[in-house]
Amino acid sequence: MQMLLVRYWSTHGSPTKLTTLPSGAVKVEPRGQDAIKIGGKEEKLGRYTVEGLIWGRETLWFDTSRNLVAAISTDAEFDHFEAIREGYESALGDFVGRAGADGMAALADISKGISGSHADTLAIVGGTLIDGTGAAPVADAAVVIRKGRIVATGPRSKVKIPKHANVVDAQGKFILPGLWDMHAHFEQVEWGPIYLAAGVTTVRDCGNELEFITAVRDAIAQGRGLGPRLLLAGVVDGTGPLALGVERVDTLEQARNWVDRYHDAGFQQMKIYSSVKLEELKAVTDEAHRLGMTVTGHVPEGLTAFQAVEAGQDQINHISYIADMMHSPLPENATRADRRNAIININLNSPEAQKALAFLMEHHTVVDPTIALYELFTGTTAKPPASFEPGINKIPEELAGQLTDVEPPNENSEVREKIFQKEVAIVGGLHRAGVPIVAGTDQSVPGHSLHRELELYVQAGFTPLEAIQAATTVPARVMGLEKELGTIETGKRADLILIDGDPLQDIHNTRNVEYVITNGTLYHTAELWQSVGFKP
Repeated sequence: MQMLLVRYWSTHGSPTKLTTLPSGAVKVEPRGQDAIKIGGKEEKLGRYTVEGLIWGRETLWFDTSRNLVAAISTDAEFDHFEAIREGYESALGDFVGRAGADGMAALADISKGISGSHADTLAIVGGTLIDGTGAAPVADAAVVIRKGRIVATGPRSKVKIPKHANVVDAQGKFILPGLWDMHAHFEQVEWGPIYLAAGVTTVRDCGNELEFITAVRDAIAQGRGLGPRLLLAGVVDGTGPLALGVERVDTLEQARNWVDRYHDAGFQQMKIYSSVKLEELKAVTDEAHRLGMTVTGHVPEGLTAFQAVEAGQDQINHISYIADMMHSPLPENATRADRRNAIININLNSPEAQKALAFLMEHHTVVDPTIALYELFTGTTAKPPASFEPGINKIPEELAGQLTDVEPPNENSEVREKIFQKEVAIVGGLHRAGVPIVAGTDQSVPGHSLHRELELYVQAGFTPLEAIQAATTVPARVMGLEKELGTIETGKRADLILIDGDPLQDIHNTRNVEYVITNGTLYHTAELWQSVGFKP
């Protein structure tokens, strides 16, 4: 579709606006010329941003003949996508960096339009405090924040409210720690306000372009843009037909060099992808651990989760890799149907499943299941995704269309449903065994899927408080930030949310975020949602 649009735009006088369906219009804005060095020669390319075709923006470059040279966009799974003309591959970093700069400008513009309470001292008074520690809720509580830090908390009758404080009336509301999304891919700047609107104040990015994500992280940290605190996991992959973009390694030295590069850029973790070989995995984990980093990721193709963890992988993304640990080994000639049936027939009391649980506990392995993502795969015309994820009804049409295009029920959808239900049961089994679970979404429905993730944890057997802790205290501890974040306690950073409805009685109430406080600044969530085209 993008290529057809570009051709139409180029042959019709390069208008700044094109009327389209369903969003109404596509805007094309010239952003100037970029000098790109190719083969030792400098070439000037025209740069344009396009809005209205996808949610967010795309950046395009054209040569002097109006032929497309490069495009930076997002694909149907919301991951970053680059298309580049043959011969220009060496300039990919420049293209990504310049697209990122345009994104930073857009983030600054969005942020300027959102007002927040920036008082030196803020007092949240009258709500019910659920501090995340596991302590009983405190009715008619008060939380005092000064310069982004919590300085007092407890029953209002015992907390002195400074005379000069900006007082927020929280009567009838519930005060919780800011939420974490432990599996994100912050691929476009519009994610920043959306995360905050959903009550997410800390995000672990599990794979991104280094130049782009560090620029976003720094802009948010320095107050030049709105968004959650970003913790970064640097992705690395091996070689092969399914390998990711430029972060590929095929020697141990390259593997260690990528770890060093990410570490020097301030990343907290490494993220293993699916084409990494065992010896490369060991090189990554050894170097990461030497530098004080931890390692998360997929289980590479051809390896088992047992092998990945024994090679030093600290955390595993996606419940599907855990499911593969819990059934008998399949023969080399096993079909996809064989694997699906093996998962469906997993018995959590079987020797294989019990061995896997004991192994994960012994190695202190952390799991982020992304179970809400897998639920989206079960959608059919008889089970529309919006029936279990109502947030779909609030997102822009350009985005919703990718999530609502489902097929009628069939044999494959029935199998997917059975696998999903088994995966929910496995999440419950992990939790009962004591395996640390951290809540993450891997994108899914922006801003909304984290809440669905928590709802599914309760379905799996978590208490509502335990589900909330999977998105607050547990990730803070796992990332070594429990002294700064994760609970509402004196001395910690002031990341809080105010919600309508008791989440301990109904976990669905975590969706009802009215105010979010990050680093001590308070925002009304309706304004955040609307800033990037979502309905509150």
